[in-house]
Amino acid sequence: MSEKVKIGVLGPEGTFSEKAARKWNSRAEIRYFEDISDVLEAAQKGEIDSGIVPVENSIEGSIGMTLDYLLEYDVKVTGEVVIPVKHCLLGRRGEDIRVILSHPQALAQCRKHLKSMFPGAELRAVESTARAAEMAAKARNTAAIASEESARRYGLTVLEHSIADMKENFTRFLVIGKQFAPPGGSDKTSIIVYLDENRPGALYDLLGEFARRSIDLTKIESRPSKKALGDYLFYIDFKGHFSDPLVREAIENVKQKTGMLKLLGSFRTADSQMDV
Repeated sequence: MSEKVKIGVLGPEGTFSEKAARKWNSRAEIRYFEDISDVLEAAQKGEIDSGIVPVENSIEGSIGMTLDYLLEYDVKVTGEVVIPVKHCLLGRRGEDIRVILSHPQALAQCRKHLKSMFPGAELRAVESTARAAEMAAKARNTAAIASEESARRYGLTVLEHSIADMKENFTRFLVIGKQFAPPGGSDKTSIIVYLDENRPGALYDLLGEFARRSIDLTKIESRPSKKALGDYLFYIDFKGHFSDPLVREAIENVKQKTGMLKLLGSFRTADSQMDV
């Protein structure tokens, strides 16, 4: 028998990253890591077959830490998974809640509700929603924002269901590996570019390479380069696979107009994904 596929996720058990991994491949062996960077490092070293990392939430937007790590590590984006996120308040009935633990993104997504219902509680950020549940199970007067599954796993009670400020709450996860993914028929490509020359119209000129070839941009976002204030990298997603002649041509032309271009990968869009 062949060995199970190993997928690395942010741990411990019960995170939304684990849920995304099981949606991507329900038969895989799940490996848990302390930090998103640990997942990418394990993928880079080949210790896991794939990593699943959160990159964007429908309420709070992109996860800057993940974007920064995609530049830092030598990994490829091979897929994406979108899952609905249902945040619950977990704890023990009858206790006076003084501390609420969760991942920074979860705390931000429930900000208004927490301010209204628990104005005096300390909001404390931890590594993941599941870690928050694990810690809340060991501390008095402490609650966690996590999933219903985490309540079952760590012996807590769901005190409130669906506490996010917006009813529609989805998180997009990237699948990370060592090799580029082949064309899948409904692909998007992700690149990172750095404009080392700050001149009027530089970004407009760059984006024109896609417009002239009728390549549909699905996302463009800036991130600090960390070199100087006001100096930025651009993360660009667009439709098509890098093996397509027009896409390849656009990428080559963009590369000539930038100080740096990193091809993260081409992969099937979330709405075309299948369990593999």
